[in-house]
Order: sequence, then C-alpha cells, then structure tokens
Amino acid sequence: MGGRVEGKIALVTGGAMGLGKADCELLAAEGARVIVTDREVEQAHKVADAVGGDAMALDVTSESQWKEVYKAIEERHGGLDILVNNAGNVIFENVEECSADNFRLHLDIHVMGTFFGCKYGIPLMKGRGGGGASIINMASTAALMGYGNIVAYTAAKGGIRAMTRSIAMHCQDQGYGIRCNAIAPGGIETPMVRDISGRAGEELMEIPDGPLPADSLGAPRDVANAMLYLASDDSRFINGIVIPVDNGLDARPHH
Repeated sequence: MGGRVEGKIALVTGGAMGLGKADCELLAAEGARVIVTDREVEQAHKVADAVGGDAMALDVTSESQWKEVYKAIEERHGGLDILVNNAGNVIFENVEECSADNFRLHLDIHVMGTFFGCKYGIPLMKGRGGGGASIINMASTAALMGYGNIVAYTAAKGGIRAMTRSIAMHCQDQGYGIRCNAIAPGGIETPMVRDISGRAGEELMEIPDGPLPADSLGAPRDVANAMLYLASDDSRFINGIVIPVDNGLDARPHH
C-alpha cells in the first residue's frame, strides 16, 4: 500500500535538523522523494542518506542559489510537488534592543527566503495532477499573538502569514493547481528552542505520547503531521489558511 505522498517530489528548506528534519523523515516514510536543503550541508547529507533522498546546499537568502537548486530539481525530477519553506532563525530582542541589521536578517531569512522559494518554485509545480501541488510555509504563533521580546521574528512570521494568502489566491486564480498554506507552531522541542531556553548542549527532551498539558512543549512530529496533511491530496480543498499547531495556546485567554 502506498503512502500519503507516494511518488511525489518534495523540497524542504532547513531540513538538517529540528522541524525540517522531522518533515523530511515523515515525507520519505509516506513515499515522497525528498530533497533536503540546508546551509549545514554535511548534516543535510546525513538526513538525506537516512531517508533515501537528495541533499543540496541552500542559503535561502540567496536568489541565485534558489535558481540553481530548482534547475537541478527540474533536470533530475522534471518538476516539484511539495515545497516546505521551513528554514528560520530567532534572536530575542524587543523593539528598542533590535538592531536594523538583525531586523533585516530575519526578513531576509523568513520573508525573502519564502518569497524566493515560492516565486521560483511555482513554475515547477504547475499542473502536477492528482490533488495538485502544495506549498507549506512555516509561520508561527508569534504571527498571531503579541510577544514583546521577539520583534523581528514576529514581523517576519507575520509577513509569511500574509504572503501565504496572496500566493494561494494568485495560484488559484491562474488555475495552476497549487495550494499554499501555512503552519503556525507554538513551542516545539527543537535544537533552536533548546538553545534559546538556556539548555544548549543538553539532550533534547522526550515529549510523551498522548494529550499534553497546557504550556507544554510539543514534538517536531506534531508539526510534521500537520505538514503531511497539507502536503497530501487529502487537503485538496484547503487553501490560503494558517493552521496553529500549538496545543490551544492561541485559543487560551491570557490575563
């Protein structure tokens, strides 16, 4: 029996670790051929080798590197079915602390990186058949709520949230057969979250199965499961939305 994305070609940015690695593993387990991209090329190759995919160097802020990656995908695979714009960073600074350089860095990685991925990926994703091609952008609950200590990250994720809706409507209006949605994770136990929470170098926590209490961290697989649904033909009628994967964080009243 085939998987939920059997035979599809998928590209994941920031696929060497954390959420991106979990995305690559699940997509491959469900039948996709995965292209793992990251600036950490050696680690990307390890992930690709483990899932039977390909690895390519990609700095998502580089327009020329995006073009090179897509040229290689077109030559090797003839097109692309799934694009997961996952690569990201975060620096904890409020609006008074944040430098212009750090603000631009967040916009370059998140907003420009997602823009390049979509702009140059769309020509490879048109008319792929089945339930269509799927773009999944990584937003954040920071785009839905107010966090005073991450002004640049919040602005960048808010840009992704808004851009996702515009791209979805453009592709639909043009009849491309490409859906574009976003995921807004809450706190997920990843190397990035571990490091910024003062636990750098420690082993990642094991997140138990089953329902989790309020304010607990989620596991990368929680986000990957939502990504898989959006990537699969099961979500053919889902377009232009942002799905919070946050254990109810956005829904809970805060006083």
